[in-house]
Amino acid sequence: MIKNTAVRFSALMGNSMKLDGGAMFGNAPKALWRRWMQPDDHNMIHIGSRALLIETKEDVILFETGTGAYLSPDMKKRFQIVESHHVLLESLSKKGLTHEDITHVILSHLHFDHAGGLLREWQEGQKKLELLFPNAKFFVGKANFERSRTPHMRDKASFIPGLATLLEKSNRLTLLTDKAVLNLDDLQIEFIESQGHTPGMILSYIQTQGRKMLFAGDIAPGHAWINLPITMGYDRFPEGLIDEKKQVFLRVFKDDAWIFYTHDNIYAASKLLFDETLKRFQPVDLIKDLDHL
Repeated sequence: MIKNTAVRFSALMGNSMKLDGGAMFGNAPKALWRRWMQPDDHNMIHIGSRALLIETKEDVILFETGTGAYLSPDMKKRFQIVESHHVLLESLSKKGLTHEDITHVILSHLHFDHAGGLLREWQEGQKKLELLFPNAKFFVGKANFERSRTPHMRDKASFIPGLATLLEKSNRLTLLTDKAVLNLDDLQIEFIESQGHTPGMILSYIQTQGRKMLFAGDIAPGHAWINLPITMGYDRFPEGLIDEKKQVFLRVFKDDAWIFYTHDNIYAASKLLFDETLKRFQPVDLIKDLDHL
């Protein structure tokens, strides 16, 4: 077990958005999923955007950056981004931090709603995208990085054109593979490669003394998706994703670890309970922030 001196976990809000409820719950009927999330008159549901911040003695690590505010007003309207300003930077400021203080940015994958916050806020007349976090090392799965360069037409709109090149040119990019490990001060992060949502998505299994947490990315965007059969229409390989959920959720349960939700519109994290008879997981001890962990 890693010795812990001073490690602080925080949940930071980023730019939220609305998405079609049917797309978010895949082949689950509306009569079922509306028990968890109520749609508006256009069948849209509110999607949260939450980053995990971990502060150690020497490092400030950020998991995900959310959608951010890099899109033009017309594109923000098209993708139904709720806030016009860069909410994550505002959330960092409330913690007494700026994007320049971040030492590591770990991205589960490069879809725009997870990596858009890497970019400076849109301004009238801008000619190119510009990276924030000038002092941070960037980490992303190797397979997903390559996927972002040559996406399939089915998920092409999910990636940000030119972002991979910006990350590469920063000379601060590390490409991750399955079972890679990063040790930072009193923190250990094990990277688990997942293929179900998007090829090469990276889950982060975080360990420090007395505390374990899975940053689940889009394997479970919110607590409703803890139900094994519940997948998104955006998932590339739903059956494979269900198998991945079984495996990683069992580890979370056995380790009494927390699972962090990046898209839940209410809860930041929970523990998991496993029903041996029904072979079913359910979220328990749901919390809205990490202040008391």
